[in-house]
Amino acid sequence: MIDTLNRYAAYLSAIILALLVILIVYDATARYLFQTGSIALQELEWHFFDIVILLGIAFTLQQNLHVRVDIFYDNFSEKTRHIVDIFAYICFILPFSILIIYIGFDFVIMSFEQLESSSNPGGLPYRFIVKSLMPIAFVLLGLQVLSELKQRIKALL
Repeated sequence: MIDTLNRYAAYLSAIILALLVILIVYDATARYLFQTGSIALQELEWHFFDIVILLGIAFTLQQNLHVRVDIFYDNFSEKTRHIVDIFAYICFILPFSILIIYIGFDFVIMSFEQLESSSNPGGLPYRFIVKSLMPIAFVLLGLQVLSELKQRIKALL
C-alpha cells in the first residue's frame, strides 16, 4: 500500500514536471521575445519545482535511485547491500525524516496562521500550501523507509 501511495505521488510529480517545463518555456519566451514577465509565474515555477522534488523523494528511494557511493556499493554482495541499506535507513533516513516532520509541522502551522504569501509585489498568495508539502513528503519518505526495511530484513532471513 505504501509503495502504491508513493507511486501515485510520483505520477503527480511527473505531471507537475511536465507543467513546469511548459511554464518555463512560456515564461522564457515572454521574457526574451516580448520583454514581458510575471513575478507570479516565476514563483509558480519555484512552487512546481518544490512539488516535483518533494513528491519524488520517496519514489526515488522505492526505485533504488537515490544518491550513494556506487563505486563501493556495486562491488558488495547482495547480503552486504541489504545490511548497508538497513543501516542507512535506520541511522540516517528515518531519523532525518522524523526531524523534518517534527520541525516542519510547526513551520507549516505558523505559515498557515499567518496566511503566508509572497512578499513580492505581484507574487503568489497562499505560500503555506506549498510549505505544507514538506512534512507530508517526509511522512511519505518515512513510510517508504519502513517498507524498504521490511523488504531488506525479509531478504536477509
